Amino acid sequence: MIRFIRCMVCTLLILMSVSNAQAKVNAEQAQQLQQALTPVGAERAGNAEGTIPTWQAGQIEYPPIKPGMHHPNPFADDQPRLVINAANMSAHQSKLSAAHQLMLQRYPDFQLKVYPTRRTATYPQRVYDAVYQNALHAELVEGGEGVIQATTSSPFPIPANAHEVMWNHKLRYRGEAVQTHSGSAVVDSKGRYTLRKTDTLIKFMYSDPQRDQRSQDELAIMLLGSTTAPPKLAGNKLLVHEFINAMKEPRKSWIHLSGQRRTRRAPDIAYDAPVLISDSIALVDNTDMFSGAMDRFDWTLKGKRELFVPYNAYALHSDQRQYDELLTATHLNPEVLRYELHRVWVVEATLKKGFRHRYGKRVFYIDEDSWQVALLEQYDGKGNLMSLAEGHPINYYEKPLFWYTVEVIYDLEKGIYYASGLDNQEKMYDFSVNPNSSYFAPATLSRLR
Repeated sequence: MIRFIRCMVCTLLILMSVSNAQAKVNAEQAQQLQQALTPVGAERAGNAEGTIPTWQAGQIEYPPIKPGMHHPNPFADDQPRLVINAANMSAHQSKLSAAHQLMLQRYPDFQLKVYPTRRTATYPQRVYDAVYQNALHAELVEGGEGVIQATTSSPFPIPANAHEVMWNHKLRYRGEAVQTHSGSAVVDSKGRYTLRKTDTLIKFMYSDPQRDQRSQDELAIMLLGSTTAPPKLAGNKLLVHEFINAMKEPRKSWIHLSGQRRTRRAPDIAYDAPVLISDSIALVDNTDMFSGAMDRFDWTLKGKRELFVPYNAYALHSDQRQYDELLTATHLNPEVLRYELHRVWVVEATLKKGFRHRYGKRVFYIDEDSWQVALLEQYDGKGNLMSLAEGHPINYYEKPLFWYTVEVIYDLEKGIYYASGLDNQEKMYDFSVNPNSSYFAPATLSRLR
């Protein structure tokens, strides 16, 4: 409790420095990003117990890596400092999410292996420079549904409210462009699954160094994905244009089904439309843990707390692992998962009266070092916990940038789950690609083979 209060006090001190929801911080406040705060807005100091270390730039020496390699585990020699199961979870309850507590109670073989905390979320200097300028200039517009005067990465490193925290996640730096090859699978209660494979090309327009630094251009992301397996789905393609302000310019999407040989608009790629290849376990706005418009929910910033979250998932990422080793019945194999103690921002979203969504409430736990959603709990309209989403990240240290290697959504009612981003037996992500913006056009879908 003392540790939680301490985190809350630190949070309140930061929040008190911002006078209102739309306010930019002044130059003196922004200087905290070079002093008490990290360049992206986390607390530099560790916790009183020493279980969260002080953030230090360049403190970790990473193994050498060549293009095309999966990332060697820099912490392969680490041993768990504790293993949490149903028998001992009460002793660690203050640092466990409600969903993890439920999983520990429900699944006898589920456990959390907690390793030493490694604050590995780091970014190029140009990202740090951009975040500093964002602190001075970025503003919310359209009732929190849009952002102006921001570029490259998280707009609000010293946030004043829940909208700003969520925008920090949605616009965080993930490189300029990336080519990915990955698999996804729905795993049933007996551990059976069919692997679905997708090649995806993404251009992060918001982070493009050639973009006007204070552009009002609303286009944030362009994505082109193509299914390659199983054979009955191979050739299906999806094109998405994601805009910063979803109220001003909603997401645009097109699909090309190989059997129909034509491209058409897909109007329902938003909100709680189901991700079809997930057997409806995942929703469209579950992509990247959370994406899309926020207008159907009321958002509340609850402060900070210390929490056990997925982190430094190099074992889960390893090309020495087969998918059968990872995808076990009811949950991912706990033997290859790594959890660490980190400070997270807690944001609660409650469905507005008169609006429709599968979930009546969502609770987000956002890692302070990366502004990335680490855990997401989702409740129905009666307050029953329905699902847990986990984002298992690594530092892609050749850039560097911090991003998920695997995302998983557990259906806590049916005892099944959906895992995406599986790349153990696939080509490694390529962050060196530089696709032309014109490539992300509907006409491209019919030309691709």
